[in-house]
Amino acid sequence: MNTSLPRVLVTGASGFIGSGLLPRLYQEGFRAVAALRRPSCIAAPECPIVVTGELHGTNDWSLALKEVQVVVHTAARVHVMDDRSPDPLAEFRMTNVEGTLNLARQACEAGVKRFVFISSVKVNGEETPLGAPYAADDSPAPADPYAVSKHEAEQGLKAIGAQGDMEVVIIRPPLVYGPGVKANFQAMMEWLCRGIPLPLGAVHNRRSLVALDNLVDLITTSIRHPAAANQVFLVSDGEDLSTTELLRRMAGALGRPARLLPVPAWALETGAAMLRRRSLSKRLCGSLQLDIDKTRRLLDWSPPVSVNDALAKTARHFLEHRSI
Repeated sequence: MNTSLPRVLVTGASGFIGSGLLPRLYQEGFRAVAALRRPSCIAAPECPIVVTGELHGTNDWSLALKEVQVVVHTAARVHVMDDRSPDPLAEFRMTNVEGTLNLARQACEAGVKRFVFISSVKVNGEETPLGAPYAADDSPAPADPYAVSKHEAEQGLKAIGAQGDMEVVIIRPPLVYGPGVKANFQAMMEWLCRGIPLPLGAVHNRRSLVALDNLVDLITTSIRHPAAANQVFLVSDGEDLSTTELLRRMAGALGRPARLLPVPAWALETGAAMLRRRSLSKRLCGSLQLDIDKTRRLLDWSPPVSVNDALAKTARHFLEHRSI
């Protein structure tokens, strides 16, 4: 362990991003501490563990923050499809705003030098015109309760950092994929493995994605790069794919044929509207592109892993752990 590198607290250490980050920090010699809601296994068992309970506005972080110089905050109430909560915004605010700012205030008081916040590109908005990507410093336009809560957390963090002596780094990723990915990406791989015909063979949108390895690399860079201080960064793989191309490449990585029917996007959107699934059609047919020029320029950073290599790694893990 390199004692010259900062001691880093990682919240959400057992989550998808946290469990990818911890081994990288350990590999590079950082002194990492894993913060968990409840006792569980983590990807880097050598790291000390602190159990903090559910993230809310009254957590006591004093033990977790002892001798910590950098906090990487990945813990959050994540975006929920078809949220049935009577007040979704209040639920998101409780965790993503009150919980985050409570941690940040205590971190600032404890002398933490840098707070790296994993936000979401949904703070920028939901959709971009084809060929007109979001930039990091565009005016935010959060549209749903999850995005609103992330935006409010960003604003609160900037205020806390400005009042104290703590640098704040905000990273807004799009959809993150990699080994162990769940939800829609996992379902897509299952459909392809089963050879289910999909009406997505003629979608000409463009969407930015980010492989977990690329996001982890940027987080690690942001921990120590002087130019990252008090900046907002977008991150992606640097190659935007249409839904059709993503399915074709993923099928190839899985060693399966892509059975894609060339249904026009307008027909898909009409059908989704009739079924009251407009949000689904937006994700399948709409564009969401990110301009990562600022990230490349300020941090001298480029995605180290190609889309094809990241998809191949994701596919291998899926096939190895798939229940037949």
